[in-house]
Amino acid sequence: METGGVFDSLLSGVCVVFTLGMFSTGLTDLRHMRMTRSVDSVQFLPFLTTEVNNLGWLSYGALKGDGTLIVVNAVGAVLQTLYISVYLHYCPRKAKVIQTKSTQCLSFSLTIATLLTSASWSLYGFRLRDPYIMVPNLPGILTSFIRLWLFWKYPQEQDRNYRLLQT
Repeated sequence: METGGVFDSLLSGVCVVFTLGMFSTGLTDLRHMRMTRSVDSVQFLPFLTTEVNNLGWLSYGALKGDGTLIVVNAVGAVLQTLYISVYLHYCPRKAKVIQTKSTQCLSFSLTIATLLTSASWSLYGFRLRDPYIMVPNLPGILTSFIRLWLFWKYPQEQDRNYRLLQT
C-alpha cells in the first residue's frame, strides 16, 4: 500500500472516531433527561441539525459509494433519532426562552467534538479533493470557534446536580 493510501486510511479512521465521539456526547444529555425526567439545560437544535446533517451525508455517501460516510452517518442518524425521541418525550408543553449572557445551555464537550470532527472531515475532503465533503464542514469549524470564544467570555457555572450526572 502506498503512503497516500495509508494516510487516507488513517485519516478515514480518525474521521470515524471523532464523529462517533461527537455523536456520543449526546449520551450525557440523554442520561440527564432520563434521570431528571425533564429537558432542563438540554438544547434541542443540535440534535435536530445533526439528524438532518446525518441524513444528507448518508445520502451522499450512498451515491458516492463511500463506506466511511455510510457507516458513520447511519450510526449518527440512529443515535440522533433516539436523542430526539427522548427529548420530545420529556419536553414540557411550553418552552421558555431566556436571553442571558450565560453558556449554561451550551455543551463544551459537543463544541470540542464538533471542532475535531469538522476539521477531520474537512481534511478528509481536502485529501480526496472532494469539495462536497470539505466545504460543508467549514461552518462547523467556524461555529466551534465562536462557541469557544463564548465559553471564554461567559464561563459556565454548572448546576451541581448536572455536573454529577456528567461524571
